[in-house]
Amino acid sequence: MDELPAVNATLNAISTVLLTVGLQFIKRRQIERHRMTMIIAFCVSIVFLACYLLHKWWLHESTGSWNTPFKGQGTWRIVYFSILITHVILAASVPFLASITLFRGLKRMDARHRRIAKITYPIWLYVSVTGVLVYFMLYRWFL
Repeated sequence: MDELPAVNATLNAISTVLLTVGLQFIKRRQIERHRMTMIIAFCVSIVFLACYLLHKWWLHESTGSWNTPFKGQGTWRIVYFSILITHVILAASVPFLASITLFRGLKRMDARHRRIAKITYPIWLYVSVTGVLVYFMLYRWFL
């Protein structure tokens, strides 16, 4: 179970790549490639969520705490908690936004899909990137 944070960071990194590639596909009007890439990104995010919740449960069972304490000091604490707070708030919206966006895309509700995708995409991308940053700040950089 100790490897779950690294698995979660890897899943976030994969989501980041898939989201970026998916955007490039739609910009090139490669709709089927875009569709498949975004479905895979959605599935990777579902696996991430399951692993994340499993890690939280395991952490609480083994330590009595739901969270891993941040060990950085000074300005790094401000940076870390600024990233973490925005990450957590926005992450709560991603399952809902991504589900609606995916549904509208699959149903070919193109105008409605594009409108919500313009909101969903930057939030989902931010959450994926900052998820990797949070991992490095908690488990690699400030030991």
